[in-house]
Amino acid sequence: MGRALRLGNPRVSREKLYGWGRTAPSVADVLEPTANDISGLLRTSTHVLSRGLGRSYGDAAQLAGGLVLRNGAMTVMDEIASDGSVWVDAGVTIDDLIRVGLPQGWFVPVTPGTRQVSIGGAIAADVHGKNHHVDGSFGHHVRSLVLATPTGTLTCGPTERAELFWATVGGMGLTGVVLRAQIQLLAVTSDKVVVDTTRFANLEAVMHEMQSGDHRYRYSVAWVDCMTTGSAMGRAILTRGDHAEGTGERHAPRDAKIGVPFSAPSGLLNGLSIRAFNELWFRMAPKQRHGEVQSIGAFFHPLDGVRDWNRLYGRRGFVQYQFAVPDAASETVVEAIKLLAESRVPSFLAVLKRFGDGTPGPLSFPMPGWTLALDLPVGPTALPGVLDQLDTLVLAAGGRVYLAKDARLDPATFRAMYPRFEELLQLKQQIDPTTVITSDLARRLELIRK
Repeated sequence: MGRALRLGNPRVSREKLYGWGRTAPSVADVLEPTANDISGLLRTSTHVLSRGLGRSYGDAAQLAGGLVLRNGAMTVMDEIASDGSVWVDAGVTIDDLIRVGLPQGWFVPVTPGTRQVSIGGAIAADVHGKNHHVDGSFGHHVRSLVLATPTGTLTCGPTERAELFWATVGGMGLTGVVLRAQIQLLAVTSDKVVVDTTRFANLEAVMHEMQSGDHRYRYSVAWVDCMTTGSAMGRAILTRGDHAEGTGERHAPRDAKIGVPFSAPSGLLNGLSIRAFNELWFRMAPKQRHGEVQSIGAFFHPLDGVRDWNRLYGRRGFVQYQFAVPDAASETVVEAIKLLAESRVPSFLAVLKRFGDGTPGPLSFPMPGWTLALDLPVGPTALPGVLDQLDTLVLAAGGRVYLAKDARLDPATFRAMYPRFEELLQLKQQIDPTTVITSDLARRLELIRK
């Protein structure tokens, strides 16, 4: 498709960079280079990090005092091959892939809750979606990638330099700068999804249904109310679906029509407002509805309908805490919801999904079992203590926290959750011996050799 943006004389600007949660900004020099510039920058710079659209929630795409390379100038997309594979630059977004691919009968194999993620970022965070229990994470559908490192540019894939490839998938950008990648798309015949929705009175009921019935659907996700206690604790709305069959035209999702122009007053999303919203949301959902036809945008990316929705959390921002635990530790999900409900720390959005196998990478997040993602507004005095308690629960269950969402893990907890991190350090010593590539997250977690 060949859309390319080129900068003749790229300029460095000094900027304050945030994660999507807007909690821990840092200042860095920012540059939007072409792919041809990157090798030289890696050889001549002291500390460098590649950044996509900044949709990681914490500090993974920040580098205080260093040079941050935005991949917005790397936007070439080749023609989609007859088998659905396509080579794209790292700055191409999931939104771009959908807009180009869907009219031709191709959809992204894995999408998170937003289309506004660059392919480089999707690989670095190894994003997952509602279909992990069937299709795995984004990295499972990357055939090959071109990676610029301080010691040279390499091509790698699942069968070529596999160790480097899997360390890069989910490696949080610490192995190098992804320049291009070959993605295997999913064949579809329509731009619609057939959706079944069921309302459940409590967490136990929805978890039982997901464990026993999710295999019948490609996509599954449950909204969970973390503000209720007693017999209604964790009441939920489960939506599951599959791509519809069709023969007509396939249209890409529409752009957002509304946006949040400024940060909302701090405290707007509090226990009272969130409890009221949850009550309304739960009551509005059908007790049971089968075969509803929804657009791809409505089913996969409802929040993309509002630009800059993170501003609703106010200037203090929010923490998204996402963890995964194995099936044998499903009680951890129950204990986490109970902790939130009893502590009265409000969670505006709680999403429960099933996971399949992770990747062979040392920082792979998924594991067969459960994942729960929580949006927690900053402000309640009990929040830091509740997050520490959640860490303890997850660690005791043999689980881990998703680094693309993390903003506050400590080094000891990280190392316990990701015991294979040394494998990444050993590989990094070969391709980045002076630790040119790093990030605020890597520094905080001591995921670098000093």
